[in-house]
Amino acid sequence: MTKRPYNLYAGPAILPQEVMAQAREELMDIAGTGLSILESSHRGAAYDEINSSAQQNLRDLLNIPDSYSVLFLQGGASLQFGMIPMNFLRGGTADYVYTGAWSKKAIKEAKLFGTVNIAGSSEDKNFSYIPSIDSLNLTPDARYLHICTNETIGGVRWPVFPDSGDVPLIGDMSSEICSRKIDVSKFAMIYAGAQKNLGPAGVTIVIMSDEMLSRCPDDLTTLLNYRTQAEKDSNYNTPPVFSIYIVGLVLKWLKKLGGVEAIEKINNEKADLLYRMIDSTDFYRGTAALQDRSIMNITFRIPKEELEVLFIKEGTAAGFIGLKGHRSVGGIRASIYNAFPLEGVQALVEFMQNFEKENS
Repeated sequence: MTKRPYNLYAGPAILPQEVMAQAREELMDIAGTGLSILESSHRGAAYDEINSSAQQNLRDLLNIPDSYSVLFLQGGASLQFGMIPMNFLRGGTADYVYTGAWSKKAIKEAKLFGTVNIAGSSEDKNFSYIPSIDSLNLTPDARYLHICTNETIGGVRWPVFPDSGDVPLIGDMSSEICSRKIDVSKFAMIYAGAQKNLGPAGVTIVIMSDEMLSRCPDDLTTLLNYRTQAEKDSNYNTPPVFSIYIVGLVLKWLKKLGGVEAIEKINNEKADLLYRMIDSTDFYRGTAALQDRSIMNITFRIPKEELEVLFIKEGTAAGFIGLKGHRSVGGIRASIYNAFPLEGVQALVEFMQNFEKENS
């Protein structure tokens, strides 16, 4: 292959090319040890530095308070769907906002451990919007309030996060972490699979307040207790060393770009460019409500399904891979995460313009 295709998959997703180049350079020898990171001990000094610097860079990028722990866990966000109620629900009531497929999976797991109150839902319009904060039916003494801040399938995100008062707010940020500025202190817990914005599959980032950690019970299996992971600095057992190493490189890349504020500006520019193309014609139709559109996952339709099939086929041939919408909803989806370049969006817009001319 003489030219890399533009990777628009929802995940595992595109990584910065300079990160992959550095990983290739260091693959046979990490930090002068003579060993590859793939064979380095998680108890060794080289990995200690990787782990600690990755944690610190994430703290710097998101301005994480000292009263929060940063954990690198395994099992993806899907394991967190069960770990959260296992640690914190335990027969009580938790509020969940139902905004799409990932919220649905989290709700299903939570019901195994207590009562789930659906505080709000956008199912009535096929998850094309985020329920207004004022409309949420919250439980005053809920163990926690759970939201998915960006739903990859529907292409919607919370423009503003709810104020849950004394109820801990938990956010699944798997598809948008470090893509926009957030106030971490508003959340008791944030979690995110790394394979969309921060690295490869295999590691999940958890950011949790000390107060929330104090609620973890003593009668859980050891590995599924957040307190175990926090006390052992995510090193109780063998962590996904290589995945954490790549996350560390991505975080350094983000800092070099200017941090979250800088990447948010770039992300907004990319999304605005693509949405302007979609909105400028009747040929393409965005599926998400204007006020709730994701800047990570842009979803749209073409009037005829056979044209969508052709669009995806010709797009792939032109070097745009991963355009097919999720199997549950169909259509087209362009995932333009942090590492997706602006010139890739410009090229996609040009392709869309030409496709419309040829097929109108």
